[in-house]
Amino acid sequence: MTRTRIVLADDHAVLRSGLKMLLNAQEDMMVVGEATNGQEVLSAVREHSPDVLILDIAMPKMDGLHVLYQLKRAFPNVRVLVLTMHEEEGYLRRALEAGAAGYCPKSAADAELISAIRAVMRGNVYIHPSHTKILLDKMLPTPPPRPAPADLSERERAVLKLVALGHTNQEIAEQLALSIKTVESYRARGMEKLGLTSRAALVRYAIQEGWLVE
Repeated sequence: MTRTRIVLADDHAVLRSGLKMLLNAQEDMMVVGEATNGQEVLSAVREHSPDVLILDIAMPKMDGLHVLYQLKRAFPNVRVLVLTMHEEEGYLRRALEAGAAGYCPKSAADAELISAIRAVMRGNVYIHPSHTKILLDKMLPTPPPRPAPADLSERERAVLKLVALGHTNQEIAEQLALSIKTVESYRARGMEKLGLTSRAALVRYAIQEGWLVE
């Protein structure tokens, strides 16, 4: 199995050590380098050629957002996953605008971080559900109707939950042992029952119903 090469950039040694142990324990991940301040990040990326950079925002010498702007110009193929304690919408928006592939709170730096790394390696953008709600509150100020969950069949609900989590139809088909055509049918029928027309609306509905934190 090809292992995802990861560079950790955070000024807290204890956190880096814990993350390194967590990531190296995964069969498909390997920490190849570390950076303790913003100025070291570009050098670490240049030296180790990682697939993913886990980047803190609040770092000495150069903050993570400035690093991110420079990094995406110099190394556009490196996927940057921001791991931060900042929950404010402004930081989230600036990170995504600068080219971050994911945004995850430090409070979720365990199983959620593993999922985030795998998501960005699949080419998806990962945003923790708590941050997704922040964005959707701005994008969709008027909540969509909330039909009773009982209107959905068990399969429709399972498919829509995985869609809301960012999985593709093919991934859902593999997880639920269904054909892609059947997944598409459940997805379309479930969306129609809920009166939803976009994935963004579905994610908001899923957050309201608690699907993403089960």
